[in-house]
This record gives sequence, structure tokens and C-alpha cells, in this order.
Amino acid sequence: MKKSFLLLFALSFGFGVHSQDSLNHRFDGRVYPQWFSDAKLGIFVHYGLYSIPSYSGKEQYAEWFYKGLISGDSLRIKFQKDVYGEDFEYEDYKDMFRAELFDARQWASLFKRSGAKYVIFTSKHHDGYCMWDSKYAKGWSSATTMPKRDFCRELTDAVREQGLKMGLYYSLTEWNNPLYRWTVDTNKSINEYVTGHLHPQFKELVDEFMPSVIFSDGDWDFDYNTFGSNELVAYYYDKVGSEAIVNDRWGKGFNHGYKTPEYSGGIEEKTIPWAECRGLSRSFGLNRNVDLESYMSSDELIRHFVRLVAAGGGLTINVGPSAAGQIPLLQQERLLDLGRWLEVNGEAVYGSRPHSVNEESYEMVALRSDREIDFDWVRNSPERNMPEDDFSISWHTDIVPLKTEKYKIYLQADDNASLVIRDEKGKAVLRLASEKEEVAGQVRLRKGRKYRFELIYQEKDLEAMVRLCWESRSVPKQSIKSDNWKGEMNWEQPYVCFTRNGDNLYAVSLEKIGDNLSFGLDRMPSDDMKVFLLC
Repeated sequence: MKKSFLLLFALSFGFGVHSQDSLNHRFDGRVYPQWFSDAKLGIFVHYGLYSIPSYSGKEQYAEWFYKGLISGDSLRIKFQKDVYGEDFEYEDYKDMFRAELFDARQWASLFKRSGAKYVIFTSKHHDGYCMWDSKYAKGWSSATTMPKRDFCRELTDAVREQGLKMGLYYSLTEWNNPLYRWTVDTNKSINEYVTGHLHPQFKELVDEFMPSVIFSDGDWDFDYNTFGSNELVAYYYDKVGSEAIVNDRWGKGFNHGYKTPEYSGGIEEKTIPWAECRGLSRSFGLNRNVDLESYMSSDELIRHFVRLVAAGGGLTINVGPSAAGQIPLLQQERLLDLGRWLEVNGEAVYGSRPHSVNEESYEMVALRSDREIDFDWVRNSPERNMPEDDFSISWHTDIVPLKTEKYKIYLQADDNASLVIRDEKGKAVLRLASEKEEVAGQVRLRKGRKYRFELIYQEKDLEAMVRLCWESRSVPKQSIKSDNWKGEMNWEQPYVCFTRNGDNLYAVSLEKIGDNLSFGLDRMPSDDMKVFLLC
């Protein structure tokens, strides 16, 4: 039977171990709700007191403003003093939080038009400030301070009116709770906080809003038994029922919940649902101290989303409203452009499953020249047209020492790097390899001799940094400078993604199509399968 092709033109753009283990066994047999696997797209909203300063370093999270104040971050401390006064405290923001432009129905309408199927709202971030009327946060919630509004209630009702699923983000820990100040009271037991605050407040939240999703966070310093996380999740499941789903951030050792890679889609999991969470720029909460270039363009957002879906996952894309309650117009534009694309091409997305080959790509090579190897790209790539993950850079240069002496060579990389230093005969005189941690080695280099330095850096996912330094009796620790560190960057550039939905196979072009487009499949589609090309 002849295969049929249809061309569609689209927009281009401290609890008992026994009880915890028993609950773990119960979760093993729980089926993840189908609606989440089918949804693919959700909206994350970070909104709270941190939306008032809405400030951090260009590559930092603005919602961590309070953490910067208590940890001695000079940038945030200076900003607060300069703008709000010498004696101003973080707690004083509660008297400035007016939310005069907040309109839950307007937000929900925007989220609906973006093509999203669920929303996750920050009910409480790490500063402990609650966005609902919690009796466990008197004087420290939006309902009892200046706004006098229950944002969780208003948005939950508006989102459900639009036919979307409502989810809530909840931080297990708080930086400023008197029972236990996370990252401060490190020598104090957290048990009183867990039993006297965390558990009753979490259950209050579930009882009040019955969310379809719980996105837990702030868990990484403790194991799940310390939080009693299994009891919390079981309570939530019993209350909400089969449509309920939780994420995977409930403490070390917690082996349940959908996966939530952050600013990284590098997951190959096929049996457990996953959705990358990320902002349109480099912060979840609104950061006024970012450059326009840090925002994803509409085309970049669409391509990135399609690749996640083709890999079997989804995307929870974040917006950061202003303190007044307005979602910035640029962020609205990006969501609406994505929504228009989905109006045309949604059949390749909603309810789809990954094909046996999720994408095809070609090798890309680009040259660069640097004076030193000292880079911290954070969650970015070295060049705009490169992926943020899965790339490599190899450098080489010739160094002629000014003195004969022992040099200590330092190498650090995230994810990994290897260094070889060769003498004039090509013999390796030092080898180093780093995986995140800084490593060091000593080598005696002779004055006037030429040494070839060869460095290979590989980035897998998340943070990206590489640094090469040296020191000796005459040279303080510093980066190794050269007139020409010659570099070659390598990565795979995807040009088409595949998804399946029922008997249909979809090929989604990630580039403009010229006169010819060819791609290979691991096997020919079955006779009753239609192949759709979306471009």
C-alpha cells in the first residue's frame, strides 16, 4: 500500500521506617494519571514577596532574594539598601505587596490560549510566605497582610473555569521559620518543624484546594523519612484520588513522582512521566536585572518544546509576574505564539508518544579563539545557536614558561574535562581529569621550552563551566593565559523530531524547508499509518 504524506504549514517560530516503607510499597503499584502524560504543556507561576524587589544577578534566581540577604550576597544586600533604605528588612515587603493589577481570570485566559493543560502556582516558596489564608502563617500570608487576598483561591477557581488542571508548588522547608531555619539552623533538629508545622500546613493546603498536581521543593538537604514524605503523599492521594500526581522532590531516597529536570531536558526515562521546568529567561521569579537576549524567542521556545515532547516528556514553562500582578508583555507574547502554533499542530503533541527514534540531527563544528580557559556559562551555551546540553569543546595552545620551576596546575569542570600537557617531543608530562570537583597536579616546566596544552571539555546537562589555572613560587594562582587558545566546538544539531499519536507518525521540522528534505527511519511505517510533516 502506498504511504500517504500530508504537508501542513504552520507558524515558524522523623517518622517510623516501617510505616514509610509500607507506603513506599503502596506507591510502587500506583498508576500515574493519563491526563498528565497527555497534557505535555503546563504553566508555572512564581509570584510572592520576592516579586517586589524582583532582582538578582543576571544568572541567579530572583525568588531566592531573601536567601541572598541572609547569606551575605553583596549584590542583593546593596540593592535593598540603595532602593528601600538602610534599615529595611525583607519582612517589610509584606506592607508593600498590593497586587493592584492582579486578575486571576485574565491570567487563566492567557494560560488557556497558550495551549497549556495545567497550571502550577507557588502557594509557598522558601521564604515561608503563604499565598493563601493559612492558619499556620498568621501575619505572614497574602490573606493577612497588605494584599488581603487569597491568591491560591482566586487563581484555582479561575483556572478550573477554563477547564485546566490546577496544581500547587509547596516548599517543604523555610529559610526563616523559628522552628527550623533552613540553611541556618544546621545543628538543630528539624523534627519539631516537620511535626508542628510542615505536616499540618501541607494537609491544610490539600484540604482547601484539592490540587491535581503537587510540586514539592526545598528537599535536598534531608532524606524523605525526615520529612515524613510518604505520609504526606499518601494523605494527598487519599484526598484527591486517581487524578492526583506529585513530582519527585520529597527528600533523598524518595523513589516516586514525575521527574522534574530544571533547565535541562536530558532525560531518557520511558516508564515515568517527566516535564522539564524552566523560565522564559534565567529566573523563575521576575528578575528586572536581565538582558533581553536571555529570553527565549518564540521560535526557540517552540523548537525546545517539540524536542521535549518527541523525547517523551513535557514542559512546565514559567512566568514571573510583577509585584503589581501583571505578567510581563514579552512573556505573554511568547505564550501566545506557542499557543498559535499548537492550534495548528496540536495533534502531533497532545496525547502523543515518542517514536522509536525521537529526532534526527547532523554534526556541527564551530571554531573559537580564547585568551584563557575560565568560563562559567551557568545554564547557557557558549553560543546562541548551540544547545545548552550535550556539547564539547577542545582547546590547544603552546605555552613557553618564563622560569624553570614546579607548577601546580588546577582543572575544574562541570560536567567533565581532561587536560594533557606535552613536551616538545610529544611526551605527556601531566594528565588531569575533572568531574565537577577541582583537581590539581604538579609538573616541572623548563624556561624557554615549548609545551603543548590540550584540553577537552564535555557538557552533559544543567550547569556549564570549565576553568584552568596554575601557580608556582613566582606566579600566584591565576588562569593560564595565551595569545591563542584555539578551540573547536562540537554538537549535534537536530533538524526533525518524530512523535506518534494513534496510527499517525508526525515529523516536525525544526528548520525552514528548502527544495529537498530527507530523513531516515529505523523502519518503514506500517501500511495503515499516515505520515504527517509539520514545518
